[in-house]
Amino acid sequence: MKTEKILFLLISIILSFQALSWGQTGHRVTAAIAEHYLTPQAQKAVNDLLVNEDMAEASTYFDEMKSNQSEFWQKTASPWHYVNVHKGKTYEQEGAPSEGDAVTALKMYSKLIKDPKSSFEDKQLALKFIIHIIGDLHQPFHTGVSEDHGGNKIKVNFFWKDSTLHRVWDEDLIDRQLLSYSEWTDWLCKKITDKQIKQWQTTDPTVWIAEGVKLRLGLYPEKDKLSWNFQYKNLPIVKQRLEQAGVRISFYLNELFK
Repeated sequence: MKTEKILFLLISIILSFQALSWGQTGHRVTAAIAEHYLTPQAQKAVNDLLVNEDMAEASTYFDEMKSNQSEFWQKTASPWHYVNVHKGKTYEQEGAPSEGDAVTALKMYSKLIKDPKSSFEDKQLALKFIIHIIGDLHQPFHTGVSEDHGGNKIKVNFFWKDSTLHRVWDEDLIDRQLLSYSEWTDWLCKKITDKQIKQWQTTDPTVWIAEGVKLRLGLYPEKDKLSWNFQYKNLPIVKQRLEQAGVRISFYLNELFK
């Protein structure tokens, strides 16, 4: 029994390397931006399902449940934060692994939420997953490769603190700006143009993934000590991916609840 518990813990730790995602601030930003672009019909559907939550609060549920020790959260749902796409290949060429990934989970929960036979609780959970997964697919290292666990195996020093390349993109670049998610949302929304909205309105996850892979290939640093120059170069990319994720969450939900 003791051996089985240790093995389960080790498996959980291994799986968790790629189960990280935009930090809490990042996810709340993408969801709060999305609320600005929902149709009245989609907004009503969201309000009915979330009841006493807004989308920003719901967006982090997937990560908050990672500490739940049930098999569903520790094993089944763990691969649903990311996809693996190697250099020179597309997501379609790679295909999903047997345990599934972010794309298969997105499809599954989209189908569930439209099924009139689904329970209210299942639809509520599905909406939280959808908001979270679309956000995740816009973090470039969630369209990563298994060899470096989406950048989790790459140790770096970010402004004189030990970190990983994945964590830098999930949280460090965002949190270092010392802004609340509402400040981020307000500032970014003011900069999103009508032209950008038209350019970004695709609801096809393979398009989001292809963008992420293209970005990711140029984001591996030459040095492991990252500070001002790294931030200057990459913070604009973080901002744009947050903006794109927000706009696309809204369009995806607008289409889903049409």
